[in-house]
Amino acid sequence: MTLLSAATWRDIRGKHFEVAVLPWGATEAHNYHLPYATDTIQCDAVGARAVAAAAERGARVVLLPTIPFGVQTGQLDIPFCLNLNPATQTSILRDLITSMEPHGVRKLVILNGHGGNDFKQIIRELQPATSMVLVQVNWWQVLDARQYCDEPGDHAGELETCVMQQVAPDLVHPLGTAGPGTARRPRVAGMREGWAWTPRRWTQVTDDTGVGNPGMATPAKGERFLSDLTGKLATFLTDLDALDPARMYED
Repeated sequence: MTLLSAATWRDIRGKHFEVAVLPWGATEAHNYHLPYATDTIQCDAVGARAVAAAAERGARVVLLPTIPFGVQTGQLDIPFCLNLNPATQTSILRDLITSMEPHGVRKLVILNGHGGNDFKQIIRELQPATSMVLVQVNWWQVLDARQYCDEPGDHAGELETCVMQQVAPDLVHPLGTAGPGTARRPRVAGMREGWAWTPRRWTQVTDDTGVGNPGMATPAKGERFLSDLTGKLATFLTDLDALDPARMYED
């Protein structure tokens, strides 16, 4: 059994899991055609597929329950975009590490499903205090989405829509109900070019909360993307399972 939320004490007792995968989503508006739980649903599904595939290859890996709240500080003026500050995420991770470390988990993968989450600095803070190897993976960056979608988009666009069409089709409203996902560009050149950054005030950027046109999404695109993504993540988890933390780098 690799899904902790579905396991019993009999399933877990006496087992050693080298790698734990923690999906981390968000609760936020996703245009008019996708649910608020989109990031959480997708991250949970990607994690379950990848962990199951890795376990079939012999990896000692367990999927933890998905955390459904993320950083939403740029969307607080949108009702029920539920925010966890990075400091709160740090505390949650510290507590989870403390509860898993005595039971032999030596690697923790934070499988991130929300662009507003960024665990790099949190990992930099927590890593010196634990022997557990801490890793962040943004699932939407594992593959080049342009090889699967005509216009992947940034938020509730074609990529997220086709993935949801595959993992939770009953929750996807007809694409004719979706807004166009048109995003306003920053006035400052450095921000347009990507070398200067500030958090986006979401209601100034987009009228429908989407960034990217979902109109060309299809379940077939979602399945092809998920199949390749699952394979690559499963390979990563299998390699991580076999890794000696004392020998992280090649000679």
